[in-house]
Amino acid sequence: MRRIGWFLLFSAYFAGPATAREALGVFDQWGAFRDDRPLRCFAIAEPPVRYGKRDWRPFASVANWPGRNVRSQLHVRLRKAKLPGAPIMLRIGDRRFPLVGGGGDAWAPNPRADAAVVAAMRSGGNMSISTRDAGGRAFVDAYELKGAATAIDAATLGCARVR
Repeated sequence: MRRIGWFLLFSAYFAGPATAREALGVFDQWGAFRDDRPLRCFAIAEPPVRYGKRDWRPFASVANWPGRNVRSQLHVRLRKAKLPGAPIMLRIGDRRFPLVGGGGDAWAPNPRADAAVVAAMRSGGNMSISTRDAGGRAFVDAYELKGAATAIDAATLGCARVR
């Protein structure tokens, strides 16, 4: 992915009050960033495939929010709104993880599930998230995991250092 694409993605989806965003690095398909206010650090990627019809620009991220005691929290923005009540399944290799969410967003259901997903991401080659769209049609968003572990580590270190 071109580096300029990272900055467009973050300004569109993680924009908040005026804040200084620091790029911590780009690692293959994944980037790592740090925001100062509120303090948060995250690893993020877009699917390598450009989908045709979509409601949003999809991404997968793993974030740390030190002020909220949140560490390695998975967040996925789906490319389409999901059908209310439809299950969301994350697959990494032969492991499956049920996610929770609504609209176009999905998360692991609890910190223990976040930890299991991140551990699987570290050793996996790719991951996919599947559900049904508002019309009932199945769809899948897929991601490459090359660089994910390094980006996750960079995000963790980015929020660990003291300024």
